[in-house]
Amino acid sequence: MNSMLSQVRAIAETMATSPEHANARTAIIDIGSNSVRLVVYDGPRRIPFTLFNEKVMAGLGASLGKTGRIEPEAMERGLRAVGRFAHLCREMEVQDVRCVATAAVRDAANGEEFILRARAMGLKVELLSGAQEAIAAAHGVLSGIPGANGVVGDLGGGSLELARVRDGAVHDTISLPLGVLRLPQIRAKGPAVLERQVKKMLEKAGWVVEPGVPFYLVGGSWRSLARFDMQLTHFPLPVVHQYAMPASRAEQLTRIVSHVGRARLKDIPAITGSRVPTLPDAAALLSVVVRQLKSSELIVSAYGLREGLLFEDLPPEIRAHDPLLVAAEAEGEAQGRFVGHGDMIERWIASLFEDDEPSWRRIRRAACLLADVGWRANPDFRAERGVEIALHSNWVGITAPERAMLAQALHSNFGGGATVPPAIEGLASAAALKRATLWGLAIRLGQRLSGGVEGPLLASKLEMVGDTLELRLRNVDADLFGEAVERRQRHLAQAMGVKYRLAW
Repeated sequence: MNSMLSQVRAIAETMATSPEHANARTAIIDIGSNSVRLVVYDGPRRIPFTLFNEKVMAGLGASLGKTGRIEPEAMERGLRAVGRFAHLCREMEVQDVRCVATAAVRDAANGEEFILRARAMGLKVELLSGAQEAIAAAHGVLSGIPGANGVVGDLGGGSLELARVRDGAVHDTISLPLGVLRLPQIRAKGPAVLERQVKKMLEKAGWVVEPGVPFYLVGGSWRSLARFDMQLTHFPLPVVHQYAMPASRAEQLTRIVSHVGRARLKDIPAITGSRVPTLPDAAALLSVVVRQLKSSELIVSAYGLREGLLFEDLPPEIRAHDPLLVAAEAEGEAQGRFVGHGDMIERWIASLFEDDEPSWRRIRRAACLLADVGWRANPDFRAERGVEIALHSNWVGITAPERAMLAQALHSNFGGGATVPPAIEGLASAAALKRATLWGLAIRLGQRLSGGVEGPLLASKLEMVGDTLELRLRNVDADLFGEAVERRQRHLAQAMGVKYRLAW
């Protein structure tokens, strides 16, 4: 079958990834101003999943604003991390290791020393310019949010990168010396200094303000700030990717964070202790930036520079693929019983839902691709398994309401009927969840009729004829229609509010 995933794999064979497990591994060592991190990825690069992830808060840029240098203790801590990461990559047989350094090493007077000592460990360090850093972060956002249209802001320890993304491409970029490790010095000069400096820097860079477009948040400090907001608002889905806030929320969070003690912030499980000291400055900068840019809303991206570097290496035809659908197909293939079954189910139920808007169609397709992932689970918990996969798997290119629709479809498919699980109440509209319920019941009917194989689906047709849900079989296939099939057809018809019948 010429599926999307098959195309990804075919091209991947000519790249650093390959069908062999060890050869499929790629890694990025990201030497930032605040942290040094290793991420090892496995599988096709369009849908990279994380095999290993470790960071060390080296603080290479901690004294940059005062001394212009990486302090000796930070230098040694960073190099120890790099040495460990290089060793781990060898042990994991990672064939493609990319080591990049950003603002701290770029700006420090002794940054070259760090690069030379890392080279002695067998690593070639790429020193990214501010523009390259901004482009990579923007590509990361486009990888995880393909329709992104606005300004990407990547807040690191040593710098803030801004990039305009539109129509799947990166346009204007700038890099500003406004990392969280530099902000305390600026803010100590007075409450209005940061605002004046940001305004002056944007004007000097010739940045064109476009009022009313979203601002996409990248970077650990801003993600932690978003997680704090999720706690404050009791947001029911603990997934930060594509979490959205009104732009005015930035100023509110600045005030709230300034009045909340560090001890209380450290008690929030989703916020790492190392990020707590940066939150007041990160919030203050966000408030100033979105005010200067006149942003419409804030959208968080879990993807950033590292994912962007992987995305940049992909050919255009693979970049264009929908990351949610590629990932759903991979998951369905890994956990399902029959390869290609999701595609067949989708074609079989499609005529019932021709009026679905495009954004709903892709969620319906994802549900079909995942239609068989629950078969190994205990039958009493399959519906819960479907909800768990939809809500908590590491999907990208999907909003919280869309996750809820996917969860509802899988819940209904795996035996949950028309009930709405408590975990998704309030995440999507009643109309959206109703539609997803119908998808799930239709998929469930197709699963039972076919037994998961191709023949019965090819030999039958499901469609609306007037006000009747009709299942049409050939005479020679009449014995496929049993009590279980009739019961599932009846349940779907009842949920749709129509009659049903079997036809020949």
